[in-house]
Amino acid sequence: MTKEELKVADVMQSEVKTLDRNDKLASADDVMKQERIRHLPVLDRDGNLCGILSQRDLFRGMLLRALGYGSYLETKMLDTHVVKEAMIEHVHTTTPDTPLKDAAKLMIQHKVGCLPVLDSGKLVGIITEEDFVKLFAN
Repeated sequence: MTKEELKVADVMQSEVKTLDRNDKLASADDVMKQERIRHLPVLDRDGNLCGILSQRDLFRGMLLRALGYGSYLETKMLDTHVVKEAMIEHVHTTTPDTPLKDAAKLMIQHKVGCLPVLDSGKLVGIITEEDFVKLFAN
């Protein structure tokens, strides 16, 4: 199979860490640090994608530390706010059957670092910039 024939399903990560929209931002920060990931899809009570939280969204807390408020206040802030307050609600998505080239164009066009992968409206994976780097590094 040539790289031009590849589909999103051939490259996507199918084991996806997710968040609930009412999870604390501190939990999201912990997952991102432990798993070394930068994007977490957010699901509603019914398991439907309702947003995405990126590491950039959490940088606001780090900004407090940089301004001299210290790690205590950063931790307190992250523990008193929930994911739905910081997540992006309008999420660009793709499907497993989408040509990889089209998914890359979508990411470039909208300046996003990942695309949640939906099949029949349900989250089945995620494709990130790192997946493209890995593909071309091999």
